[in-house]
Amino acid sequence: TMSNEQSTISVSRVIDAPAGDIFHLLSNPERHHELDGSGMVVSDEKTDRIAKVGDVFTMNMNNSKMGDYKTDNHVTGFDHNKLLAWQTAVAGTEPAGWEWMWELASMGPDSTEVTLTYDWSKVTDKDVLKKVSFPMVSKEELEGSLNKLAAAVSGS
Repeated sequence: TMSNEQSTISVSRVIDAPAGDIFHLLSNPERHHELDGSGMVVSDEKTDRIAKVGDVFTMNMNNSKMGDYKTDNHVTGFDHNKLLAWQTAVAGTEPAGWEWMWELASMGPDSTEVTLTYDWSKVTDKDVLKKVSFPMVSKEELEGSLNKLAAAVSGS
């Protein structure tokens, strides 16, 4: 039997850009489609910059199972230039518990270690666990997001 122990995937890489530049990009949902290694994020529905815990930003999504849909992303972590986290819900519903977390550790004026964590440990609803096969996004796709972030920040 497969162990259900693992409920997070984390990937890290050093990006040659200041933490402030990376945070500026991550806190702008309008840019998120550029960072998505999974290919599901289509575009931003409203373009307010993420400013604090409790903010909600809505994204237009698409995948093979659900076609076009929207997600409401509830900001659960915010520490300027250091941390940004949110829990995703299908628009109009409460988050079921999975969370995305970006952590930035400045390693100098032009170098930042970025860690992206996908955490579904807080998902407790058995129906959700049955319906959704976690992880929905692979480690390779998360690494792809870090590579896309590196490209986006150096191009901006």
